[in-house]
Amino acid sequence: MTEKTASNLHDRVERSVPDRFSASFRSADTRKTSLSSDLHFQSTGISNVLRDSYSSVHVGAEGESPQRCKARLERYRRTAERAANALAEKNRRDLLAQREREERNRVAEALDAEVKRWSSGKEGNLRALLSTLQYILGPDSGWQPVPLTEVITSAAVKRAYRKATLCVHPDKLQQRGATIQQKYICEKVFDLLKHMSMEFDRYERKEKREESAILLHQIVLEIDVLL
Repeated sequence: MTEKTASNLHDRVERSVPDRFSASFRSADTRKTSLSSDLHFQSTGISNVLRDSYSSVHVGAEGESPQRCKARLERYRRTAERAANALAEKNRRDLLAQREREERNRVAEALDAEVKRWSSGKEGNLRALLSTLQYILGPDSGWQPVPLTEVITSAAVKRAYRKATLCVHPDKLQQRGATIQQKYICEKVFDLLKHMSMEFDRYERKEKREESAILLHQIVLEIDVLL
């Protein structure tokens, strides 16, 4: 009885194993077939979209009237021409800027020495700088000399300073078509005048504070006398 039961169990196990493997293979084949179908469908769909897009563009080009085609080509030509002109202009400006930088580097040492000789001994003295600008700017700068006697008051100094900064301002130089040497000198003079103006303003504020303190002290003394 035991041997018969064991034999039956062995037969069922042998039959079930091939069945399970067969079912697994069938399931795998089914998934593979389904995946292949999906990929084929997606590929077919993409191809159809690309084909339809190409067909629509092609049909549009074929159905275009000669006048519209000519107008479209003319627009393309004008656009390409504007782009080419813009690129050529950019290259021209870049080349000019490069040449100007090279020229500035070449003349910088000599011009720095010239500016230094002019400003030497005038540190902190805005009046002296303004009254001698013609010696550093030259006759072609358009600057009208200002005598020292005309920049005595603080208001006169500020007026002369505004005129000087306008004369050496980079935008004005560009409008006048100044040379590279003139631009370099005016740039240095502009920075120097700006620095000296700040020093002048600080000194002026200090003087006003001192004057106010002296005036207040005098008032206090007068009050003490009255009391």
